[in-house]
Amino acid sequence: MFRFRALLFIVLIVGLPALATAQGSPFKWWQDDRFKAELKLSADQCPKLEKVYQDFAPRMKDQLDRLEGQQTKLGDVITAGVQTEAEVIKLIDQVEATRSELGKTRTLMSYRLRQVLTPDQRTKLKTLQEAREKERRQQGPVKKRPEPGLREGGIL
Repeated sequence: MFRFRALLFIVLIVGLPALATAQGSPFKWWQDDRFKAELKLSADQCPKLEKVYQDFAPRMKDQLDRLEGQQTKLGDVITAGVQTEAEVIKLIDQVEATRSELGKTRTLMSYRLRQVLTPDQRTKLKTLQEAREKERRQQGPVKKRPEPGLREGGIL
């Protein structure tokens, strides 16, 4: 019974993030007409925001690809059931380290995007993001693969 619970726990840990990743594409709010107007983005802010995103995108794609590969390998190892528990734990550690690295990269990108904005724009952005997220929840899940590193199709 313990082995079954342990296997179920591992499958959930490996499977849920992959499911969350499949939710949708990133929302480049600085390219959205409504967000641009309500935030009153200046002509020079939009290219700066896009540059921040483009600077991080390749790194996040590499991290996401690595994470997906590690998750697949871990899933295969669990299914086969021939590795030792120590070897499985090592693979779990690799998956979680990569997931953490991706999260740090995504968070730093989000921080740098917000640094382009004024304090008032950051406050307004938060309000707009919350409203958009509420609308998304009411619509249900999106079934597109996201660009690198985005969780649940969320806003950068």
